[in-house]
Amino acid sequence: MSDRPLQEPTLLLLTALADEPRHGYGLILEIDAISQGRVRMRTGTLYGALDRLLQQGLIRVEREEVVEGRARKVYALAEDGRGVLAAETERLRAVVAEAERRLAARRVPVTRPKGALA
Repeated sequence: MSDRPLQEPTLLLLTALADEPRHGYGLILEIDAISQGRVRMRTGTLYGALDRLLQQGLIRVEREEVVEGRARKVYALAEDGRGVLAAETERLRAVVAEAERRLAARRVPVTRPKGALA
């Protein structure tokens, strides 16, 4: 994995797997919840991303199940994925802190002319 920031779908997938293993549809629902409905991951996009993350060793297949006659995989965050997610979390935290610092530095007290109504 490179030192580049994670793309949002990758960040959301790793975040969705950080607390517990999930199957594909569960990941779609969790990403929707994490993003407060802003990101709706389509099935093709999801499974393409899962294949890529499996190849990179960031996630693993926890188990395979048969539910209502259909096979499904349950994915879990691998240790390397946990490290990548932790590093990205720290990077984002530093960016947010700097943005807040700069915004606070630019706050200028509002001055009103004498006698003006507030």
